[in-house]
Amino acid sequence: MRCRRGSFTVDTLIHDTLGVVSRINSLVDQFRVKNFFIIFIQHDGSQWDANKLNTEEWELLDELEVHPSGLIIGKTANDSFYNSELESTLHQHNINEILITGCATDFCVEAKIQSAMTKYYHITVVEDGHTNGERLNISAKDVIAHYNWTWKHMIPTKGSLKVMGHENIT
Repeated sequence: MRCRRGSFTVDTLIHDTLGVVSRINSLVDQFRVKNFFIIFIQHDGSQWDANKLNTEEWELLDELEVHPSGLIIGKTANDSFYNSELESTLHQHNINEILITGCATDFCVEAKIQSAMTKYYHITVVEDGHTNGERLNISAKDVIAHYNWTWKHMIPTKGSLKVMGHENIT
């Protein structure tokens, strides 16, 4: 097991990393066969002296199967839409349905979902396709369960929002 990039270090143990990556890879393979547009988000935290652009910690996990057909979009904030090419890329390709996975359930994943909900996207959150590190007084597993529950009960501003396990996504 390698998993040593950015947030995935020995000091910041992330819950079920290999399981989440495996489920993401499975969905990516399924979507690639259907010629769906696949975007990977890569965090540049240079301004905070973390995940600095073009360093090893900035790179995507080796275990994540990124193929040349997948597009990588950089971000500099928790919200993947903020000052990035994500929204313009989605518009350019006439995409209004997005499937969300990722790391930092309570920061990056949550921010991306909140931002997408203020736009006209139909959002599917992969219930078992996001992960988190341990937090003060709350386990990563409980953080993930809390946000899955919250998203299942949230009323989107525009578009739609659903939460599904990876095995139910076709």
